[in-house]
Amino acid sequence: MKRAMNSPRDIPSSNAIRAPDLPENGSAGSDVELGACPTKTTFEIPRDWSFKRSDVAAAFESHVREQLPWYDLVSGAIAHIVRAYLPKRGSVYDIGASTGNLARIISPTLEARQAAYIGIEQSEEMVERFKDTDRARMFIEDVMTMKFEYPPDVAVLNLIMMFLPVNGREKLIDRLVAAINPGGVIIVVDKVVPRGGYLGAVLNSLALAGKVSAGASAADVIAKELSLSGVQRPLSEGELPKSFVEWFRFGHFAGWVHEG
Repeated sequence: MKRAMNSPRDIPSSNAIRAPDLPENGSAGSDVELGACPTKTTFEIPRDWSFKRSDVAAAFESHVREQLPWYDLVSGAIAHIVRAYLPKRGSVYDIGASTGNLARIISPTLEARQAAYIGIEQSEEMVERFKDTDRARMFIEDVMTMKFEYPPDVAVLNLIMMFLPVNGREKLIDRLVAAINPGGVIIVVDKVVPRGGYLGAVLNSLALAGKVSAGASAADVIAKELSLSGVQRPLSEGELPKSFVEWFRFGHFAGWVHEG
């Protein structure tokens, strides 16, 4: 059921949520050892990928770390940037929040700043995996049409743009840039169109090596790539405005920030 969005300023202080335990570092089988996944994928990868499946939602936290072994590293970096820009009684919009991983990581900051986390997610199955707290709430909304009733101090788009229609991305970013409070920040992490030439081949093998290091089987890697065909469309270089400054890159993934 869709929930009404209340003012983040009205969320009282108490009951801060705890950050999740991170997986232990180290795994065998590759020169790339960014971090081992605590459990391997335990569901059959669908022919056409969808987050609106209970089995995908249930296995998401382990699956994303298996497919993206740098996930916890980048999540921690995002939390660091959030802490640097979030003012007292401010608000964090997590657009494409999945199961609310970011809310768990930044919970100490939310409590210390008396701030609010507003998670926006289109998949009800994902939202059901999250438990609202006094400082963090999730809402089932279409990210392309949602309204920012309360201007965000921080907006995070972590691995969501590639799943949005290409013809609507520019409008969404323009709306965010216009809505962000002065002194705030927009944080984007997403997949980008592979570079050409030999370097592109090296970066592709780097991504594959990372998945193998995290415990993904060759069959699952291939099945996931085929499942994403037509569902996921990476960002083109230069698709974001020039005001977005790159701060992260690994293989075919990159991160940018825009200061309000």
